[in-house]
Amino acid sequence: MGNQIVWTAGPSGDVHEDSPRWRAITGQDLERYLGRGWLDAVHPDDRSRVERAWEDAVLDVTPFDAMFRVRTASGGYGHYRARAHPIMDGPRAAEWVGTLVDITTEREADELRQRLNQQLSEAAMRTARLQKATSDLAEALTADEVVNTVSEIGRSGVGADHTSVVLLDRNRLRLRTIAATHAHPLPRPAFPADHPDIAAKAIADRLPRLAANPAELGALLDEAPEVAELVRSTPERAWVALPMMAAGRPIGALRFAFSTPREVTDEERVFLEALAGQCALAIGRATLYEQEHSTAEELQRSMLPEELPEVRGVRLAAYYRSGSQNVQVGGDWYDAFPLPDGRVAGVLGDVMGKGIPAAAGMSRIRNALRALAFSMPEPADVLAGLDRMFTATEGMDQVTTLVYFVLDPVTGQLDLSNAGHLPPLVVAGSAGPSLLDTEPDTPLGISSARGHHKFFVQPGNTVALYSDGLVENRKRSVDSGLDELVDVASSAPPEVVGDPQQMLEYLVESMLDGYEQDDDVTLLAVQLPVIDSVPER
Repeated sequence: MGNQIVWTAGPSGDVHEDSPRWRAITGQDLERYLGRGWLDAVHPDDRSRVERAWEDAVLDVTPFDAMFRVRTASGGYGHYRARAHPIMDGPRAAEWVGTLVDITTEREADELRQRLNQQLSEAAMRTARLQKATSDLAEALTADEVVNTVSEIGRSGVGADHTSVVLLDRNRLRLRTIAATHAHPLPRPAFPADHPDIAAKAIADRLPRLAANPAELGALLDEAPEVAELVRSTPERAWVALPMMAAGRPIGALRFAFSTPREVTDEERVFLEALAGQCALAIGRATLYEQEHSTAEELQRSMLPEELPEVRGVRLAAYYRSGSQNVQVGGDWYDAFPLPDGRVAGVLGDVMGKGIPAAAGMSRIRNALRALAFSMPEPADVLAGLDRMFTATEGMDQVTTLVYFVLDPVTGQLDLSNAGHLPPLVVAGSAGPSLLDTEPDTPLGISSARGHHKFFVQPGNTVALYSDGLVENRKRSVDSGLDELVDVASSAPPEVVGDPQQMLEYLVESMLDGYEQDDDVTLLAVQLPVIDSVPER
């Protein structure tokens, strides 16, 4: 009880007796203390609440209990808890007797616990965000995907309004900016490495650089006029740039901007520095992926015909699109070429697998097929010759399927053999589209008697060959994809049906709509156009 101050008040709530200990704590003299003068020592932010609570207790004749800050004689504030009870004389209060207890130590301990709990909660949240960032960035394949992923993390983690990654070029002389989708444009998306810019500054110094407002940015960049240009042309008003390091060298910077001036706390800075490290790893992977993807796509295209031949009385069209997840050259290919007897040959095949083995196998089969076609052009004979070659040079685990045809432009006769591939699509004007009703033979190299199918292509009809990437994916089986292909072709507008190139593009866009492309898509089409006269052979 030694730390309690006892005080009394009259029935109306006014203090009428001296409290030396109160006055010793607050420095008030007796005159200033009496009545309601003691409220002058209560912290201004607490006074109205305490005064209202005391008035209510006096009017209702109910116990008073409040915690508030009291200004001490030294000028500081302590935390106190005041309690008072009425001494009753019949139905009315005769006086009030109260106590005041110093709870500063308990209050400070409670505030410390709250701060520690908040810090622990924030640390746990930052750890969870970094774990999610690591997971999300591991799935980002391109630099644009990395930036968009980091943008979401920056927005949820620190409230960043604009996110970009600034990368050094190979010569380490220029910087280019990759901004998140829907971000506002920057005055200079590409600039020299010594340009007055906060990202360039972070890269040059290899240290995080922060500016809480335009004035700080100006001071950081030696009052360069580019700061005023940035503030004038963008909504950015605070900035953070963190160097991204790889093998001890900077490769760029992660740049965040805010639309209002703000300070970045130490905890936020630690979080952002860790995020910059994760971003550097993801950018390295994305850069490698994009280089490999570009090289693979160029290699793939180099193995396909640069252009299709022009054959009188025939219209040829082809389409190739690399799989979005493919960083290796695939085994899809097509080819078309005129034969000495005036007919035109075409083939579309698929060597299963990816990488150099598939590409090398594709190249050998394509070259062998051309050689065989000029000596014995009939499809069954060509495939039988490929079987012999395949057995001698290819591994049996390298499954290869293809469709090979020979078309006579004059008669419309089309001879075809199918080595385990998907059935050709026939788009036949008023008759509607259909799949060629022929049973495919076995893939190349598997002993079988090669079938030979003959049918006639009418003027205006189109025959399309395609790879399984058009009809099959993780969400759609081959059978349902084939049914959908016929339905899609039946919905093609007349102007599309009349143009084989438009027809192929229409099929691809329609068949892939709503699906993630996970394999190469390759098509080859041949059409006998409607003509007024038949060319002489």
